[in-house]
Amino acid sequence: MRRFLFLASLALAVLLALLVSAMNSGRVEIELAFGRVVAPLGVGLVIAFAVGLLAGLAWRVYWVAELLSERGRLRRALRQAEAKARAAAADDQPES
Repeated sequence: MRRFLFLASLALAVLLALLVSAMNSGRVEIELAFGRVVAPLGVGLVIAFAVGLLAGLAWRVYWVAELLSERGRLRRALRQAEAKARAAAADDQPES
């Protein structure tokens, strides 16, 4: 079911990109750091959207990686604190 939903949403995204490209056929000049590119406005919009989507995805992956790293650090600290608490509890118990 997940595969079907993914493929359906991908097909819908492609159709929307084609529709945007077809409806915005005017030419636009895009100035980049290394040169200029002349492309249809629709293609420029779709590429700008895709670049923004990829940049957002990259930021989100970085953010999740930081969270996972912090979680690991906190788990290690918790294990150490638990070990110290167990050792302290064992030292406080009187021997029978």
